[in-house]
Amino acid sequence: MNHPLPLFCSAALALIPLASQAAEPSFSRKHILDDFWAEGATSGDFNHDGIPDVAYGPWWFEGPDYSKKHEYYPASATWKRVKPDASPETPPETLPGFMGAKSPKNGYSDNFLAFTDDFNGDGWDDILVIGFPGKETFWYENPKGADGPWKKHLIMASVDNESPMYTTVTADGRKGVVCSSGGFLGYALPVKGNPDAEWTWHPISPKGPWQKFTHGIGMGDINGDGRPDMLEARGWWEQPASLDNDPVWTFHEALFGKGGANMIVTDVNGDGLADVVTSLEAHGNGIAWFEQTKEEGGQGWIKHMIVGAKPEDTEHGTVFTQPHALALADINGDGLPDLVCGKRFWAHGPAGDIGPNDPAVLYWFELKRDGKNARFIPHLIDSDSGVGTQVMVAPLGRDKKLGILVGNKKGAFVFEQK
Repeated sequence: MNHPLPLFCSAALALIPLASQAAEPSFSRKHILDDFWAEGATSGDFNHDGIPDVAYGPWWFEGPDYSKKHEYYPASATWKRVKPDASPETPPETLPGFMGAKSPKNGYSDNFLAFTDDFNGDGWDDILVIGFPGKETFWYENPKGADGPWKKHLIMASVDNESPMYTTVTADGRKGVVCSSGGFLGYALPVKGNPDAEWTWHPISPKGPWQKFTHGIGMGDINGDGRPDMLEARGWWEQPASLDNDPVWTFHEALFGKGGANMIVTDVNGDGLADVVTSLEAHGNGIAWFEQTKEEGGQGWIKHMIVGAKPEDTEHGTVFTQPHALALADINGDGLPDLVCGKRFWAHGPAGDIGPNDPAVLYWFELKRDGKNARFIPHLIDSDSGVGTQVMVAPLGRDKKLGILVGNKKGAFVFEQK
């Protein structure tokens, strides 16, 4: 199975090598759908032909050219548009999907993030869809080549946070949905031996300020004890040795911005300590990596800007707003984890936030190390796509080189390495 790399993967997972080191990677651009159905996309071999496919909204698209699409849940959403030059008696036209780039007004989809896995163990890739914040999350069962809608299974009735994720949660490798729900941080795990059952919710915090539109969450081993810890904008929660009876995890305060997107744990500078890569404000400015330090036995964090609010904030001067999704992967095959990110297009429409109509850029940032120092060098991929609430890196095409998937209010994009 060719599952996409999760947005929040650790360096160990992210270092999928490409071909031998060569010239700087370049990408082809495929705009496979221009209707707005989802704020993310995922990849898997949904028809078992050995070639990665792409899922966006209610559709999955056959690789390698993505021209043939299949509906796996009802594509029933529509909206009405009045053409600017239409006469008063002309009825509005009905368009598929939700109000996005084709509309003068803002709209929201019922599909914010998507992930791929074999949830029932039958050998076929299924699709997990996290809907609008605070709403349900489902997984859709691959019918193994049969026609018609895929069977829908409820995971959770309410998933909060704008960047929830499906990732490894426990020290023994069990995967689950990481989010907040009902005012608690926590995770949901599938019921062993019963893939049809609703997943079990495990809170890890006291009841707190977390709600459906809270920004910033992540998972990764901060202290090197082999157990994934949970991150939020205010700090990190240490996973205890035993998860029996849902204990409250120990909180360690650290300010990782005002609340960005998904938060990534990786050793950026190669000093053996886990660092944190995150956007500082999902609907504002700033991407940074926070260097973990150990001074006199105490933990500290040094902020290093990757993208600032002003050109002078970084040596390369790259600036863009609304960094609402990040991904980590070894794009150029040099053994170091690179960063993929960009501007979320119209998070709150054409007049919301700052710079809503600036170019919707997509970048990969090349990690370079010099001793224990590290820096990220920007490489522009595209200026008319951006990201959604998710950006995915996955093996794509017949040669299965790492490519990038974007789903947002401009539609669905596939960027394959040439």
